[in-house]
Amino acid sequence: MLLSMRGLLAASLVLCATSVAETASAKKTLADYRYFRALSVDLSGRIPTRAEVAEFEADTFDVDKWIDAHLASDTYAERVRRIYMDALRLQIGRTFQFVPTSTTLRRQKVLLEGGKEVWVYFRQGQRRKREETDGEFCLTQAETGQQYPRFTAGTGTAKPVPLTTLDANTVAVKPWWLYRDYRSSAPKDLYDAATWATKYPNHIPANELLTEPDGKTAATEIRICKEEAATAPTGTIYVTGRKAPATGTAPPHGRLSQLPLDSAYAKANPGATVSCTSSTAIMNTTDCGCGPGLERCMPGGSSSFDPTAFVLPRQIPLGVEDATDTGSEPQSSYSRLWWGEEASRFLDQIFSEDRDFREVVTGKWTMVNGPLTQFYKASAPATCCGNGYDFGYAQPDPLVDPSKLPDLLPHDTGKWAKVEDRGAYAAGILTMPVFLTKYGSRRARAHVLYQAFQCKQFVAGDVKLTPSTEPDLTKRPGCNTCHVVLEPMSAYFSRIQESDWTWLPESKFPIESTKCKSADPTKMSFTCKSYYDPAFVDGTRALLRGAYSSAANANAGPAALGQQIAKSDTFAQCVVQKVSESFLGRSLSTDDVTLQKDLADSFGKGGFKMRTLVRALVKADAYKNANNLTSSAWRKEGK
Repeated sequence: MLLSMRGLLAASLVLCATSVAETASAKKTLADYRYFRALSVDLSGRIPTRAEVAEFEADTFDVDKWIDAHLASDTYAERVRRIYMDALRLQIGRTFQFVPTSTTLRRQKVLLEGGKEVWVYFRQGQRRKREETDGEFCLTQAETGQQYPRFTAGTGTAKPVPLTTLDANTVAVKPWWLYRDYRSSAPKDLYDAATWATKYPNHIPANELLTEPDGKTAATEIRICKEEAATAPTGTIYVTGRKAPATGTAPPHGRLSQLPLDSAYAKANPGATVSCTSSTAIMNTTDCGCGPGLERCMPGGSSSFDPTAFVLPRQIPLGVEDATDTGSEPQSSYSRLWWGEEASRFLDQIFSEDRDFREVVTGKWTMVNGPLTQFYKASAPATCCGNGYDFGYAQPDPLVDPSKLPDLLPHDTGKWAKVEDRGAYAAGILTMPVFLTKYGSRRARAHVLYQAFQCKQFVAGDVKLTPSTEPDLTKRPGCNTCHVVLEPMSAYFSRIQESDWTWLPESKFPIESTKCKSADPTKMSFTCKSYYDPAFVDGTRALLRGAYSSAANANAGPAALGQQIAKSDTFAQCVVQKVSESFLGRSLSTDDVTLQKDLADSFGKGGFKMRTLVRALVKADAYKNANNLTSSAWRKEGK
């Protein structure tokens, strides 16, 4: 595609350049004009203006100074950033839905006396002390006339709910998505499309969130179940002592599900304190809610699995500031958008500040705005710890230390701040949510890094595969050709759950677990199988998933892999290849061996600064000559 675009530009501009060259007072050749045009396209993002051509024609024009000035521009940073956003494909499609139970608010419509209807917001699975509604919506069938299936609007004939019943089970709240000053005792800064659009771009609640059920009355507050309205940072483990019902027993109280049972963790830790940001809280406490102004939760405009939340950019080929279209999007789109922007801003910062490019895989720092700050403080911990509490893991050991984050509100979409140190586990893009979810498996993560930063592919070659029961792929005949390299690389991600960023600390999840040992792998518990591999279990121990090829790599984590990549002999060569092919508009060939070596030497000696590489590249004969093909040459190549 880059080659074709360069061809079109060359064909469309060659006549113009020729005409200008014929009338110019300066002694510029046609090749000079083509070179300047290419520089402008690559470093300014457009063809030169007439004024810039006149400046170029002046005897005093210094092309080296012009190049240096443009290498300090945002356009240059964007140009190089796109090379690696494309190489890593760091945009996540709609098939990945990030909808954590403990942060996702949904809503049901409730009829009140007098015929008025209200929305009542709730979390699916919220523990409640009232047995009739424990783990379900906070109003019963007897009170509303309706039942509330999971992810579905209420069914049955609605009957009026007395205000006293509503007040006993719900609370009126002014939430963060409607109020900028939601943390104050009396919020007043209500969302207004005309003024908020410029103050807080891309913070636009979906229409469903802005009105009452009649579709006309503006929403100035919402009703939410009482448990979800709790604001304390910690809660207390709740134990009921319930026994499992006999098989075939119908749920009590007109419920659609059986009453929740106490988890093994709750039984072992009754009354213990737990963070309200982990998923352990919603499953094991009744006093952990969404925090002040519901800031720990995301709004939902329906009862569906991934409810509509905000009006967001849908297509962002030039970034969120220049989106091609917008529309009402579900909660998961909100998360995906800002994850991608984190990686984009991170790369922009590396290039605009001309930092050591090795930080792309080693950097402890990152860039965040308000939505990302909210995500790292509230949503990221919400995926921890699932059934990990059976291993004593109830509160997350985060990839990003919340205490390091700036004091930004969720509305601060346009304010970006640098987090200098994310924490001990941080490793450039390797530990960013967009990378860990786009490449959900350990092998996928290792594979894309091998391609993007080593410029190598896993190619099996002409091997004959034979049936084998060998579980170790580094030893299995045929498979070992690739997996002898892939498996140890994959092992670096063993302590990060797949399609997630939850860290599995060694203190809770040792490489070899005696707790999960089993002489018969088919009899391993579901919980053990979640973390330990049935293919590597026996009567003495079980191995942590992904760690069988290298326990050392598994314990070292992605940070060690980032260091290994950055120190490798092929890193600089690969960077040169990626950048050169983008700027030249073609693949490198054997004719470019000397060019690639010289550029790699300059890149390394220059402290792995991208400006050093690009400056050397655009001044090389290969770059200048890449723009001197005639229109007939383009037509011939396109046959």
